[in-house]
Amino acid sequence: MEGTTTFRSDFIPYEVTRRPGKQQAEYQPNPGQIDLGTTYKQDFNTYQIQPQAPLRPRERVRAPGGKLDTVPTYKEDFRPWEIPRRELAKLDTVYRPPSAKFGNATTFQDDFIARGTALRESFKPPNVAKVSESPFEGVTSNQLSYVPHPVEPRFVKSPEEYKPSAQPFQDLTTHRRDFQGLPGPMPKSFRPERVNLSSDAPFQSSTEFRERFQQWPVSLPQLHKSVEYVSPSADMDLSTTTGTTFIKHEVHPFVSSKPFSRPARSSVPFQANTTMKEDFKPWLSSRRLEVVRKPEEIRRSSGKMEDLTTFKAHFVQHPLQPSVSCKPPAAPMRAQAPLEESTMYRAEFTPKKIRVCPATFETPPGFVFQDADERGHKFFRRVSDHDLQVQAPHAVAVMS
Repeated sequence: MEGTTTFRSDFIPYEVTRRPGKQQAEYQPNPGQIDLGTTYKQDFNTYQIQPQAPLRPRERVRAPGGKLDTVPTYKEDFRPWEIPRRELAKLDTVYRPPSAKFGNATTFQDDFIARGTALRESFKPPNVAKVSESPFEGVTSNQLSYVPHPVEPRFVKSPEEYKPSAQPFQDLTTHRRDFQGLPGPMPKSFRPERVNLSSDAPFQSSTEFRERFQQWPVSLPQLHKSVEYVSPSADMDLSTTTGTTFIKHEVHPFVSSKPFSRPARSSVPFQANTTMKEDFKPWLSSRRLEVVRKPEEIRRSSGKMEDLTTFKAHFVQHPLQPSVSCKPPAAPMRAQAPLEESTMYRAEFTPKKIRVCPATFETPPGFVFQDADERGHKFFRRVSDHDLQVQAPHAVAVMS
């Protein structure tokens, strides 16, 4: 097999050269020195800062040590009142059961009589497969038309040998070439010098807190003794309003009015035999089964393998019969009678002459200017026969 393709034959490799890069101009520093003076240095000069004197709060007069009255206005004004017990407004009614017997027959029991259920006849067709009487033909189109062809060996492309470049590697980048570092002095800091505010006076260890707030004697808090609990001597009344008012009555259990379902009994004796009992019978399990061992060697067949399957042997290809479409033809329904093309528009429409609106003319024909109002609206009057008779002699005189 030839290894040439249309891509290899049509597209010839060309020698690609590198595009020349744009040469950047060499950096040249501006001559002269930089003026490092700023408006901050000119306008804001350094001043000597003096320590600020602390602002002490005013002296507070200590309150006299009198006894505090702890009774609030709420306890003085709102005192507990003796609330009497409210009597019940419920009437003392005693439940009296009815003397007549309760009729437990309902309309459902009276009108609907229980009847036996009858089985419905099933209209489902039997699920039985229809077996064809003709023999099965297993010949396929693959067996009739396919011819085996010998497969040629696949073309394997030999890998190209790597050839290293003879030129040395250029590791010089644009950053190394353009930015080579320019010598220059270190930038000076414009931060103002830090001046420590110190004083030669000795340090005063006494503070305002130590002078104003002296240690006062503190007495222990007085403990409040709780009143000893004394149990009541009288017996506790455990009766409640519910226990005294509502009397327990004997209530009979609810009896269901639903009729009992009577099972349908059959005279045929019950068949206790099942397919499980008939087909699967118990075997004697006293005998121990032997261990199934794998044979030492598998005997391989020496003859040729029969690759003929039942599908190849019996199946015969039949010509396909196209299915007949039951769809009605999409042909229009045509009648032999001629088409009535007359419409109401053709019969009743009369063409009319298109007239031009007289308002489009400066002086509309057939009208005479009559008057104009304050807003500038002009009013015209239609020309009558009398106006034509009056204007006729003047027209004749002009032409003569």
